[in-house]
Amino acid sequence: MNARRSSSGAQTLRALVTHLEMDAPPRSYPPLPIGRQMALMRCRDMPLHFYRYLYDRVGRAWHWTAALRLGDEALAERLQSPQTDVQVLYVEGCPSGFFELRLLSQEECRLVHFGLMAHAIGTGLGHWFLGAAVQAAWAHGPRLVSVETCTLDHPAALALYQKMGFEPVWRKEENLVTLSEEERAAVLMR
Repeated sequence: MNARRSSSGAQTLRALVTHLEMDAPPRSYPPLPIGRQMALMRCRDMPLHFYRYLYDRVGRAWHWTAALRLGDEALAERLQSPQTDVQVLYVEGCPSGFFELRLLSQEECRLVHFGLMAHAIGTGLGHWFLGAAVQAAWAHGPRLVSVETCTLDHPAALALYQKMGFEPVWRKEENLVTLSEEERAAVLMR
């Protein structure tokens, strides 16, 4: 990973992005883990501060920045759009992850964001949770479901998507500019 740091503390990172697609639902989905109190809830009228909290807690280690750079109006418009579906995973009553789907057209549903918070990673929830996201995507009735991941994401992300049935379609290199700690604090205080 090549990185350049600016005077503000932000870094420019190079990443290889992989776009994957699935053109038919899986034959079966991973079973719900037993022995845990869990709930997956679709969010309607989500407060912006809660979305930013989820996005930061899930994506901080993986350098997610795009949604944190959106102003209040743009983020509210996105979250209130009928083409957006955000669902939050709660484990033992605590937020533990989320996924965000966006209907790009009648043909395509994109899994825009998917991930677990640090306390839920490595607990055996990832495969089931991805299955729940894919099932929710297909429930919107698209012709295909797509997702993108990159070399800055969790090291197991690409393999997990492929295990679920996604197939790589194309790859490209991109630069990503991280947030400095001051920028992150200012966004999260909104």
